[in-house]
Amino acid sequence: MAGLLEDGPVHTVELAERALGLRGPPAALSSAVFSLLGNDARFQVDAHGMWSLAPGEGIPGAPLSRLSYAVVDVETTGGAWRRGDRVTEVAVVPVTDGVIRDGLGTLVNPGRRIPPKIQGLTGITDPMVASAPPFEGVAPQVEAALTGRVFVAHNVQFDWGFIRTELLNALGVTPEPPLLCTVRLGRLLLPGLRRYNLDALTRHFGVPVHQRHRAYGDALATARLLLHLLQEAESQGIPDLPALEAALHRRSAPRSRRAGR
Repeated sequence: MAGLLEDGPVHTVELAERALGLRGPPAALSSAVFSLLGNDARFQVDAHGMWSLAPGEGIPGAPLSRLSYAVVDVETTGGAWRRGDRVTEVAVVPVTDGVIRDGLGTLVNPGRRIPPKIQGLTGITDPMVASAPPFEGVAPQVEAALTGRVFVAHNVQFDWGFIRTELLNALGVTPEPPLLCTVRLGRLLLPGLRRYNLDALTRHFGVPVHQRHRAYGDALATARLLLHLLQEAESQGIPDLPALEAALHRRSAPRSRRAGR
């Protein structure tokens, strides 16, 4: 599609046939193209059905389902990495070409006591992490699992804040991947739900959750949820990561900006 449009305007029917591989009545082909591209600001169509790239817009990226993702969950000693809370368990579940792969999951010795309330929530106790490696011992594997992938988590700023801090402390450097939050995706794509926590969204799609509040169980559930959300995004005419990030940005913009005031 990008190559066709780079060469100049293309008629709707030709775009459907050559870029999408579709055949059929012109009306059906036109409907398919408008469903896919009609809400994408990077494309424009004139009164004669000729499609082109909008001025100043970039070339479409790889389809969402073809990207590589690292779905991450951490359990911690508390909610404030800025105040010294540490990771007690980390999991990274890769998703490539729409397929969930085997991932990394390990307990981590935080070098400090786990508060009783956190032990009750996660089931991770001080004796369980006593013989686990410190984060420094697993940092190279975690960094390798993240490199070249979109970083995904449910409430991504929480998990990324801890991972980034731990990697910086352990290695002195950290990757800077694109971040994708399944909470924000749920709010964008499924307006009207009462809640957007992991339990609510997995229940909406019928995704099983095993070992809730443990890193690998939650990361695996989030990976399964991600696949449903990516499919929903593509069905709503959001074809790639730049378009998805633009849609998320528009949703989060202040009302006055969205209204043009």
